[in-house]
Amino acid sequence: MRVVKLSVIVPFFNVQTYAPDTLRSLRANAREDFEFILVDDCSTDGTADLLRRAREEIPGVVLRRHERNEGLATARNTGLDASRGEYVTFLDGDDWLAHGHCAALVAAMDRLDCDFLRTDHVQCNGKSRSLRRVPHGLRDVPMSPREAILPAGRTTSVDYPYAWAGVYHRRLVDRGLIHFTAGLRTAEDRPWIWRLHREAESFAAVGLLGVFYRRGVASSLTQTGDMRQLDFIRAFDQVIEETAQDREAETLLPKAVRTYCAVISHHLSTMSKLEPGVARKLRSMSAAALRRMPQDILEETIDSMGIDRASRLRRLRRRPATGTGTGAAA
Repeated sequence: MRVVKLSVIVPFFNVQTYAPDTLRSLRANAREDFEFILVDDCSTDGTADLLRRAREEIPGVVLRRHERNEGLATARNTGLDASRGEYVTFLDGDDWLAHGHCAALVAAMDRLDCDFLRTDHVQCNGKSRSLRRVPHGLRDVPMSPREAILPAGRTTSVDYPYAWAGVYHRRLVDRGLIHFTAGLRTAEDRPWIWRLHREAESFAAVGLLGVFYRRGVASSLTQTGDMRQLDFIRAFDQVIEETAQDREAETLLPKAVRTYCAVISHHLSTMSKLEPGVARKLRSMSAAALRRMPQDILEETIDSMGIDRASRLRRLRRRPATGTGTGAAA
């Protein structure tokens, strides 16, 4: 069997309009020691046919298919389980890569010898393009990932959770650190990025700009208003629970609580996009989530937030308890 330097894991689900761009970019990055693991998450449009053709046309393609739709987290896990590369990276099925980006990732990993690297990306919304940078000032400097979690009141690396904006060493796969929580439909990358920063030993931010992230796709879960949107609660509950067990929990929990509160506030502010029943569930589940947080940290967090956010969260705290409200399926 050939030696694989890099595995690129790409889940697809009903993206036949965008998959050709994705597949062309993989072809432009092909190298004899690269593999592209394409995971069809039980697509019902023409995506499966495109992937079957890609297996014949693109060197290094490995195709996997789910018999039922499992969601992005599980599809990525399927790709990880099939991967053989010394390094691993991700791409979503409606995004694309610049020519030579994969080779640049490998060169950076060889040079810096970190557990993982984080990269900038280009956000694409229609014809507009905007640069999104890793919120970490030092570039090309290996350091402890823990040191990039704080401060609590500023945007840090754990607030930049995109799995495809980086590359990861095989030793993280072997340690079970880059598998995703199965079944999460949204916010699957939040427990994942926190785990990486708590438990990996080294990382660096690099100035590579080769991932093009497509926003505003109608089929994307970020654009839907159904119950899957509420998976963020289960995801952040996991962040809080695992961080509370960390040896530096007292130091790290204020950041986790603040981020959770900010995301709850954001969802409440965009509630008009949700189906009515989902909006009601969002309020009740978010109120229950606030009651589960460490109350002393929560109080300090709300006091330190802006007026709009703080008022929204205080109103939610006064909401009567109507049940456990635990988990997106509650």
